[in-house]
Amino acid sequence: MTKPLPVIITPNAADDLTATWVWLRERNPKAADEWLDGIRQTILALGDLPHAYPVADEAQSLDTEVRRALFGNATKWRIYYAILNDKIQVLHVRHGRQSAWQG
Repeated sequence: MTKPLPVIITPNAADDLTATWVWLRERNPKAADEWLDGIRQTILALGDLPHAYPVADEAQSLDTEVRRALFGNATKWRIYYAILNDKIQVLHVRHGRQSAWQG
């Protein structure tokens, strides 16, 4: 069995997660905490199968291969990440209704 890769949440991604959690918490504290738990589990699982998600169309112009994982039931959250130096670097987290991230 292969050892999972470490998952690093970059400052940009941490800001995305915090801003979303704060916004949700103002409206529904329980839902905000459940959302954070769920997306956190999805992010941490990236280390187990780093190539499970496709390369993001939005990142075709970048020098680095950026992948996009999805989280959620209705409108999906997009988790953008790269595999760099045997680590998962989570770059951004965006709601499906937001415009696509342009690296």
